[in-house]
Amino acid sequence: MKNRKFVNMNTATIRDKLYDYIRVADDKKIKAIYMMLEDDIAEETEWWNNPALVSELEKEYEAWDSGKDKGYLLADIKAEIVSRKVKKHGR
Repeated sequence: MKNRKFVNMNTATIRDKLYDYIRVADDKKIKAIYMMLEDDIAEETEWWNNPALVSELEKEYEAWDSGKDKGYLLADIKAEIVSRKVKKHGR
């Protein structure tokens, strides 16, 4: 029955449950979880070792540098985030 419940959970719910669990899990369990995911974590955090990602970033930079892509100001991005939060959550 528990597996069926898991299938019906969305990714955000699973992520929240994992965050909650990790906050209170003992050291042994935290180390075991980390060891299980260590390779994936390294791949995610060492983006410079991912040739496809580096290539995409270089293309985007070249487009911005040449003026093909105007880019966005940080202030504009922050304002858009606030606007979307207000639309979604009403605050």
